[in-house]
Amino acid sequence: MRINREKLTMAMVRACMNAADLEKESGLKRPTLNAAIGGRNVRPKTLGLISNALKVDPLDLLEKEA
Repeated sequence: MRINREKLTMAMVRACMNAADLEKESGLKRPTLNAAIGGRNVRPKTLGLISNALKVDPLDLLEKEA
């Protein structure tokens, strides 16, 4: 699963969070969060932690499959 960078950024804007805030709220370490932001594949748990921290549906953050 890949997180869409633009969707993630907009969710962070709506939540008034920067990467440090998201790191704190999600409980993820910075390298894991940076990988997710950078477009690498993420585990379901990582997606869940990010979406819970941002209070969005996980499906709203995913890249659309081609």
